[in-house]
Amino acid sequence: MDIIEIIAILITLSALFSYINFRFLKLPKTIGLMFQSLAVSLLLILLNQIGLMSDFHARHLVQSIDFHKTLLHGMLGFLLFGGALRVDLNDLLDNEWEIAIFSTFGVIFSTLIVGSIIFVFLGKTLGALFCFLFGALISPTDPISVLSILNNTDSPRRLKVQISGESLFNDGIGVVIFISIFRLAFGNYEANASEMVILFLKEALGGAAFGLGLGWIVYKILQSVDNYRVEILITLALVFGGYTLAYDLGLSAPIAMVVAGLLIGNQGRRFAMSISTRRHLDDFWELIDDILNAILFVLIGLEILNISLQNFNIKAGLIAIPVVLFARFVTIIIPLIVLKFRSKFDPYALKILTWGGLRGGISIALALSIPEGYEREIIVTMTYAVVAFSILIQGFTIKRFIKRGKYTRQ
Repeated sequence: MDIIEIIAILITLSALFSYINFRFLKLPKTIGLMFQSLAVSLLLILLNQIGLMSDFHARHLVQSIDFHKTLLHGMLGFLLFGGALRVDLNDLLDNEWEIAIFSTFGVIFSTLIVGSIIFVFLGKTLGALFCFLFGALISPTDPISVLSILNNTDSPRRLKVQISGESLFNDGIGVVIFISIFRLAFGNYEANASEMVILFLKEALGGAAFGLGLGWIVYKILQSVDNYRVEILITLALVFGGYTLAYDLGLSAPIAMVVAGLLIGNQGRRFAMSISTRRHLDDFWELIDDILNAILFVLIGLEILNISLQNFNIKAGLIAIPVVLFARFVTIIIPLIVLKFRSKFDPYALKILTWGGLRGGISIALALSIPEGYEREIIVTMTYAVVAFSILIQGFTIKRFIKRGKYTRQ
């Protein structure tokens, strides 16, 4: 199956599911799309099991798509840049300590907590390295899921900024930990603290510096142009070329796109764009965001066709869900206690920050990058279980937590 056929099928399914959701289900868009995609996939599996219909063609379609490459080296740059364009930099700076702690120490502690507890339950089967590898890939919250779902809720501005800001920046530390454990598990490599620090500085800080420099260059170019078509094309080139170049240089391309998006969306919006350009730029990137999100969440639902649904793997997935939630709770409550000296947190903040730490496609993509083996099957199933619960259950019920929080304040 060639790339044109795959794109045609995915866009058709996305459009069909979007229509059904809008007309009948009336769920938040990303949740509705994933729910339908997952339901169709499970129905195909069931029909195949009882011999009424083969799911060969559907499995072949999903197997033809390299989810890891499609998301991490294709869609992610556009989604992160588009998301960062709409974030107010002043809001981030007002919550800089919270976002910094949640997106760094939070990921580290979560990796340790998840890896340790999973080792207690599954250590004899997976081994310590794979338990902590799972902890590393599942600990960062997913910016795509968080932004797409939180933007449709009436959540308190401060909490929305903290959750979305954390999700935009916590990829760097999560990828560093994942890469280090990955090398320990699959290569002749001995990780030490200094090498991990160097890797983090190169990936995260190098990516941020690259994004800032590239964003500044594009900002100066935009200042010299007053044509929205040209300016939109320039931002498109920034993401296409900038993401690829950052990746080739061994820098964190996601962080580079976030920083560039923040600069263009704030400094560029104020001083380098006319009112007409701002309107067209926002409309363009909102459309790109909607289309790619639709395709991504349909893909996540279809990906279950590639997962081994053996009893042990399913049990492992059911264990992973409360473990990840517990780790999220611990890594939120400790910073809240520490930061009480400088910030006043409302009583509902802990619940919303814990429940709003959604996982998504990035975790699945990292899990699918693990080489073939029974450990990979277990980790992919656990990851999928956590992501499905996160999007379908946490994402669907987060509004209720927010409403209860507002009621509590009154």
